[in-house]
Amino acid sequence: MVSPNSKKLFNRALRVLAGGVNSPVRAFRAVGGTPRFIRSGAGARLFDADGRRYVDFCLSWGPLILGHAHPAVVRAAARALKSGASFGAPAEIEILLAEEMRRAMPSLERVRLVSSGTEAVMSAVRLARGYTGRDLILTFAGEYHGHSDGLLIRTSGSGLASFGIPGSAGVPAAWAARTISVPYNDAAAAGRAFSRSRGRIAAVLVEPVAGNMGLVPPRAGFLRSLRSLCSKDGALLIFDEVISGFRVGLGGAQERWGVRPDLTALGKIAGGGFPLAAYGGRRRIMEKLAPMGPVYQAGTLSGNPVACAAGLETLRILRRDRPYRRLERMTRRLVAGFKAAAEEAGVSVQIPTIASMFTIFFAKEPVVDYASAQRADTKSYAQFFHAMLRRGVYLPPSQFETAFLSTAHTDRDIDRTAAAAKAAFREAVRACVTII
Repeated sequence: MVSPNSKKLFNRALRVLAGGVNSPVRAFRAVGGTPRFIRSGAGARLFDADGRRYVDFCLSWGPLILGHAHPAVVRAAARALKSGASFGAPAEIEILLAEEMRRAMPSLERVRLVSSGTEAVMSAVRLARGYTGRDLILTFAGEYHGHSDGLLIRTSGSGLASFGIPGSAGVPAAWAARTISVPYNDAAAAGRAFSRSRGRIAAVLVEPVAGNMGLVPPRAGFLRSLRSLCSKDGALLIFDEVISGFRVGLGGAQERWGVRPDLTALGKIAGGGFPLAAYGGRRRIMEKLAPMGPVYQAGTLSGNPVACAAGLETLRILRRDRPYRRLERMTRRLVAGFKAAAEEAGVSVQIPTIASMFTIFFAKEPVVDYASAQRADTKSYAQFFHAMLRRGVYLPPSQFETAFLSTAHTDRDIDRTAAAAKAAFREAVRACVTII
């Protein structure tokens, strides 16, 4: 599909932006071709620089649970902006947002607002080390917790999984050595790590719903096992709910699975589409933060009033409307359509789903961890991605990312997408793409 304006803009971007983009996966390297430059979004639609429109299942990588440019969110942000873009001083809107977060997630006894998911997780890890006096962090292969030093290890997910990069240049080996990685969904492996490093692990850092190796839900009992291991050893349990927070339910994964973490990192939906994130948890731990304690973290734009207004309005709408059952029902119907289309075309796929999240893996065996995700056929995904794009459906441009639905998606969108998938899977077969 020829996209002359996007191609022209990408060539221009390559002359001023590193790699032509401001976040690697946007460059379409994992699927090939020219990235689409977007001019606007409305509801469940994206409109690109060539005038084409798409049903969007990427949704800015998850934040837009209400869809693009939701009128109430836009009005709230505009009202806040009229009073000033930033103050560098406390404002009531920060309190209101923190109170709304704590109402949804009672584990957030105290909250600190920041500007990105990376910053939230990085700060929570530093706080865990400062609180426990320990150095080691236990993580899980295929999960992505932002791009801070020490968490960009060779088994990280998201863009690193897409590009096959074994880590990141510029990260000192000494930092990576303080991070232990075991398979996701393997409580026994986590237990063995604690046995080998008893009394040295500051925290277990986990995406309770893995979203950066593609979507991989937790096995029954996995999160409870992590809670038990941490409690027994004196380590903290950190839930990275940057993706799952307010997405799998208003109270996030911790409400859905009934497991209370010590610290939680939030982002994406928390800012209503604006750059805002947060971390919080038990009061006694959070009071180790400056200005009360010795763990330092600061940010000029932390608690930005415009972002806070957008996030607050989003959370209030979610609390008022409780759209989660409808979203989950629509997602199941969409996934059923994908599966039927794949079966009709003779294509083997696995499509894990939870709440309003899903990933299409071109694989024969269930995807339960990073190793099984890595066995998926990424070339077939790239073929399918472009076949869907030509038919006006925008999926994540990487096999190892999660797709999302919003309250703006309609039954007609689901039907249209399922019909597009029938043709796209047939096209993949005609192209003789090898599908495992």
